[in-house]
Amino acid sequence: MESLEIRTGQRTEFVEITDRVNALLRQNHIQEGICVVYCPHTTAAITINENADPDVVHDMLAWLNRSIPQHQADFRHGEGNSDAHIKSSLVGPAVTLLIENGKAVLGRWQGVYFCEFDGPRTRQVHLKCLPA
Repeated sequence: MESLEIRTGQRTEFVEITDRVNALLRQNHIQEGICVVYCPHTTAAITINENADPDVVHDMLAWLNRSIPQHQADFRHGEGNSDAHIKSSLVGPAVTLLIENGKAVLGRWQGVYFCEFDGPRTRQVHLKCLPA
């Protein structure tokens, strides 16, 4: 298993990690197989989405923040980050990538994103890659 350290600078943000994932594949000489990219934090997530137009990430965060605001009268969790837990569960903790020719198989406009919902923080992302 390999790990990436991710430093975020805002409460909610998406950090593209595609290049870092591919770099780990190269370092470990994995040419074909599968790779699970996993986030072990309850207020963060992993997703795949468009990386060509930054407005997509902006719009996704705008919708999540508007739909699940940080402060709601009936939230009970004392840390004040119930919204981050909900967003994390909706987006999900992991993605599974196919690996071919030493790189993650992604669509033309796709990238792998670490999704921060309770930052800024320093986080870990774990990768477990299984060669074919």
